[in-house]
Amino acid sequence: MGILSWVILGLIAGALAKWIMPGKDPGGWIVTMAIGIIGAFIGGWLGALAGIGGPVTGFGFGDIITATIGAIIFLAIYRLLKRRGN
Repeated sequence: MGILSWVILGLIAGALAKWIMPGKDPGGWIVTMAIGIIGAFIGGWLGALAGIGGPVTGFGFGDIITATIGAIIFLAIYRLLKRRGN
């Protein structure tokens, strides 16, 4: 996937993760996009480890779900670390 595709998928996954896990998070759409892109990598990595898939490769329904699950995991870790830092 090209960079633009990762950015778009990151926006979708990050927005879905924040919709599923609402809360006060610093940053705007750039942080949302970063959470989604990192989440796509995490989701793909965990899927490959579990043997139920591989890296995110496109815009299929499974790819969006994988990226969103990874983004939710990353968002939860981010919030946990942020809370411990304050």
